[in-house]
Amino acid sequence: MQLWARLPLWRDRFELSAGAGPYRYFDTTAAGAGGTYSNTHGWGAVWSARAAYYFDRRWIAQMQFNHVQAFGGPDTSSLLFGVGYQLDASGEPGPRQTPTSRTSRVTDNELTVLLGKSILNSYDSETSFAQSVEYRRGITRYIDGTVSYIHEASNTQSRRDGVALQLWATRGFFNDRFTLAVGAGPYIAITQNDTLPGNRTGDGRVSGLVSMSASYRLGKYWLTRLTWNRVVTRYDRDADVIEAGIGVRF
Repeated sequence: MQLWARLPLWRDRFELSAGAGPYRYFDTTAAGAGGTYSNTHGWGAVWSARAAYYFDRRWIAQMQFNHVQAFGGPDTSSLLFGVGYQLDASGEPGPRQTPTSRTSRVTDNELTVLLGKSILNSYDSETSFAQSVEYRRGITRYIDGTVSYIHEASNTQSRRDGVALQLWATRGFFNDRFTLAVGAGPYIAITQNDTLPGNRTGDGRVSGLVSMSASYRLGKYWLTRLTWNRVVTRYDRDADVIEAGIGVRF
């Protein structure tokens, strides 16, 4: 997460900006005695510099430099080039100066069924079939809450079932047809098995769940949703759960 200061130039078509903030890393490393790998977590700081050119109200070309100062891990620097699309566009070419405030919630009630894949954060990246059911409700104009049941299962590798409770920062675009959200909360394992070498079940039952999600609303009642979840554990069972599904709004 970063805070940015920006300097628009050349009639707002060119922009220089700089940002800084905390950095949380998840690293798969060699384990100690008796183990094959370990999920190592740590903190650091990231600072960035960005130059962007706005072709029109929507399309952007940009170059960005990032430096990560990790506490207890390796430091890294990266230089990135890309093309962007401004979702909340202004009336003139350039960056939007002040976002429009809304008076209603982005989300009312949604029930979504999702299917996808769970990828264990090990050296072999073992995969399993993931399924979940999510109930989402808007709490305030920009905050949603969800209750989810997540099932990660495979006949040959591992299994975990649990309930997740999350709060989400949510924004709607294009008259609320398209939404983006970032959420976090506890993931409580109800049952879990691990038949991988070393039986890395451990004693952790409550993990963290950090997620990013996008939805597209198909008319008044139906929607599609794509979600990436990061499961953060204390017992070397970190996983990425990537799912897509269909939901109903009411």
